[in-house]
Amino acid sequence: MSDKQTLENIKKLREITGVGFKDCKLAIDENNGDIDKSIEYLRKKGIAKASKKMGRIAADGLVMVFEKENKVSTIEVNSETDFVAKNKDFISFCKELSELNFQNKSNLEKLKQSKMKNQKTVDENLITLITKIGEKITIRRAKYFDNNGINFSYVHNSLEKNIGKVVSIVQLNKNNNNLKDLGTKLAMHIAAQAPIAIDEKGINKEILDKELEIIKEELKNSGKKSEMIEKISKGKIKKFISDNTLLNQIWIMDTKKKVFQIIKEYSDGSEIKVLDFVRYKVGEGID
Repeated sequence: MSDKQTLENIKKLREITGVGFKDCKLAIDENNGDIDKSIEYLRKKGIAKASKKMGRIAADGLVMVFEKENKVSTIEVNSETDFVAKNKDFISFCKELSELNFQNKSNLEKLKQSKMKNQKTVDENLITLITKIGEKITIRRAKYFDNNGINFSYVHNSLEKNIGKVVSIVQLNKNNNNLKDLGTKLAMHIAAQAPIAIDEKGINKEILDKELEIIKEELKNSGKKSEMIEKISKGKIKKFISDNTLLNQIWIMDTKKKVFQIIKEYSDGSEIKVLDFVRYKVGEGID
């Protein structure tokens, strides 16, 4: 069989099963190019069965944190149901994956090819887990924080240590202050209030443009005149920015103050800066 024919058969097998190139090539090679036998081969291996589940929506699962030497990483793994999210095999996989994610600095491509304790890759173990449990499971997103600043994390709705449904991490600039209290409270605030940026400069222009478009359309539909639409929309977009930027949000532990004011109160003269943050809520944004 020519190389061209082999590639065509691999392409066809991938279209039928949804299985990756490497596994399809192996199946084709093992079965001398016979498509039907290759499908049977993949099914026996459990790979084709797993792939068919990948069309489902996985919006539950867990998010994990791993911390070491003031470096921290987080990763979200999705399942279809909360029942599976509490499965001991799923949790065990997530725990080991979280440590590997830290080692790979949240590079998902490298992570998926990394070997787990059983000497099989993350991708291989993922397929085995999907086949065993019978649900779609996906590795969705991850983020790594180095030790250029001081990192603080918070896990909400925790299943056990460093595993839960919502994770937030905030990185502050290195400062002589004892920032543990502030950092912990900021991480809790972020988990509760879900800011999208540190300040206005961090908000994607497309988000602001889209929000402004929606505001103007709503005002237009309510019968407001053009000059009023422009005036009102400026106020509304300003409020949107305030509500969605960390420093300008109302502090959840004292609603009379904003976050930037609280940060100033912790300063002993040297400036405290929020360098970065992340908030992952399981399944958020998955349709």
